[in-house]
Amino acid sequence: MLRPLLLSAAIALALGACDRSATESPMPNTAAAPAAPAQSENPLLVASTLAFQAPRFDLIQDAHYQPAIEEGMRQHLAEVRTIADSAEPPTFANTIEALERSGALLTRAASVFFAMTSAHTNEALQAAEQALAPKLAEHADAIHLDPKLFARVKALYAQRADLGLTPEQVVLVERTYDNFVRAGAELDAEKQAELRKLNSEESSLTTSFSNKLLAATKAGGVLVDDVARLDGLDEATIAAAATAAKDAGHDGQWMLVLQNTTQQPVLASLKDRGLREQVLAASMARAEQGDGNDTRATIQRLAELRARKAELLGYPSYAAYGIADQMAGTPEVALKLLTDTVPAATARAKAELAKIQSVVDAQGGGFSAGAADWDFYAEQVRKAEFDLDAEAIKPYFELDRVLKDGVFFAAGQLYGITAKERTDLPVYHPDVRVFDIFDADGTQLALFYLDPFQRESKQGGAWMGNFVEQNGLTGDIPVIYNVENYTKPAEGQPALLSFDDTTTLFHEFGHALHGIFSKTTYPSLAGTNVPRDFVEFPSQFNEHWALDPKVFANYAKHYRTGEPMPQELVEKIVRARTFNQGYATTEYLSAALLDMAWHTLPADDAKKDVDAFEKQALAKYGVDLAAVPPRYRTSYFSHIWGGGYAAGYYAYFGAEVLDHDAFQWFRENGGLTRENGQVFREKILSIGHSQDLAKAHREFRGKEPSVEPLLQHRGLD
Repeated sequence: MLRPLLLSAAIALALGACDRSATESPMPNTAAAPAAPAQSENPLLVASTLAFQAPRFDLIQDAHYQPAIEEGMRQHLAEVRTIADSAEPPTFANTIEALERSGALLTRAASVFFAMTSAHTNEALQAAEQALAPKLAEHADAIHLDPKLFARVKALYAQRADLGLTPEQVVLVERTYDNFVRAGAELDAEKQAELRKLNSEESSLTTSFSNKLLAATKAGGVLVDDVARLDGLDEATIAAAATAAKDAGHDGQWMLVLQNTTQQPVLASLKDRGLREQVLAASMARAEQGDGNDTRATIQRLAELRARKAELLGYPSYAAYGIADQMAGTPEVALKLLTDTVPAATARAKAELAKIQSVVDAQGGGFSAGAADWDFYAEQVRKAEFDLDAEAIKPYFELDRVLKDGVFFAAGQLYGITAKERTDLPVYHPDVRVFDIFDADGTQLALFYLDPFQRESKQGGAWMGNFVEQNGLTGDIPVIYNVENYTKPAEGQPALLSFDDTTTLFHEFGHALHGIFSKTTYPSLAGTNVPRDFVEFPSQFNEHWALDPKVFANYAKHYRTGEPMPQELVEKIVRARTFNQGYATTEYLSAALLDMAWHTLPADDAKKDVDAFEKQALAKYGVDLAAVPPRYRTSYFSHIWGGGYAAGYYAYFGAEVLDHDAFQWFRENGGLTRENGQVFREKILSIGHSQDLAKAHREFRGKEPSVEPLLQHRGLD
């Protein structure tokens, strides 16, 4: 997942002219803003002196963030005020490019701050985030709704064909103008005033949702007082559960902590059915306890706010607004992509459930298999059909080897890059590792941070972000991070991954490569600053190399002996590739359709009871299978309520069409070769949003993308 700078629409909007949202009235008088703290007291107020402006985590304290961001807003508004008030006629240089150059301090401070509020937060940071959210929304509004500034942007937009601009500059002008319009720049004063209030409240609520969900997930772990109930789990997982319980003040017990998805990894191995049901129930109800961490009232209000915002801006629903600037273009296109797949996916899931039930019956279970049983018995079906034991393959997927001999190796084979670990840069947590990324000619392309393990201070899921964005105007190279939530092994134990975990490592580094190879002039167009239904294309494409024979043989080695995985076992993994795809596809579609259901509500009918509406929506789209709950239920769907993917979770499926189609091109042209990688790098990974992306894909592929490779991959053809 790409983790946008969350201030939802707030921060991303204010950090530059493009791809940012906004709201109302003229910019405030900057003279009244409070003075900034002395530079000597706050390391965020000056550019880092470390390599490539890597953050000074050795100096930054929690108390530094809010003053630095507030001073960043003050400076940014002063810079933008100068642009808007210029007596000179608007030019690309004095308006559009000047906006691109503005806000350096705000960008620097906010990029680090929001990385921390997701990956390593605490009460002080959460309080600062809550305080800053409405201020950043107001900041964005002050810029995008300033009539003098918009008049300059609009004039350049109208003249863009006659200004002698480069193709990238034309795209930047168009995106800047579109973002101002989408932020309400053409609304009258009364509607802009209302929009400002909506944006401010929405930014506060998305922050509140994320903080509540983090606390609910932490509190939702299942405590076990008898190790016998953990029968089926491997030693490393049991040891990790003991450590988690001890850290929570329950020494001598075991804590099964929750991950962000509905299904929990331990459910595939736990033999105790009662404990499986307890874990799944805790997962599904984590944010529905009627306490201070219950997210449902927050969600109900967010849905109302978004529907009204869309109405103000002239759209029938928030989905229509949110998808208008994506590759899909309309909710109807996105919905068709999803609903067309529902019959095949649910039919396959029902057939899979029948096989699971037959195993239960053969063992004299005496019960109807449910959601809590699926992974446990599906694993037995997998063993029976493919003779493949998920636990038996974990010893071949040790984290460090997968990273270096798998993820980095594949990138080297394709793109010529190398990674070298360094230990001289400060990090924000001892688990974090840092790597220099070099091009084939030895040029440094990026710094890469990896934060692999789950902890209570971290939001669930996996994502990529930037501490420093690639910037052709300043020459800055990207400083990129990947965050995962793998179970941290007990002291002295190896970090062993499932194959799904392994694929996630490849996925997130695919996002990183999208940022690493960015080669644009303007930061607003750099790297992953692309539509959601394109941004997941490079990441999902990179997953394919996890099973490439050459790559797989290089990293799938036993952590104790170093022996490669036996070929027989490799072949079983390959044959089992489409196993359980009915379930996997249906749980994804259920979540994506929930997202669309919430965000296609009209403004006059947007207030819904969360539980009742979820049930109705799943039934409406034919994905209400009791044994296949959504990957994310409404109450803990962080992608859409706190993660910038509102009306956008469909994007994973849309991007999957592109990624499988692109991989088919590799198959047709010789597979894993340096030459093929270079073509993909130049035509897809390096261009950011500097050109029309649908056209770029057609030029790479040589034709329109086809859905057939995706359906074949999932076994749904």
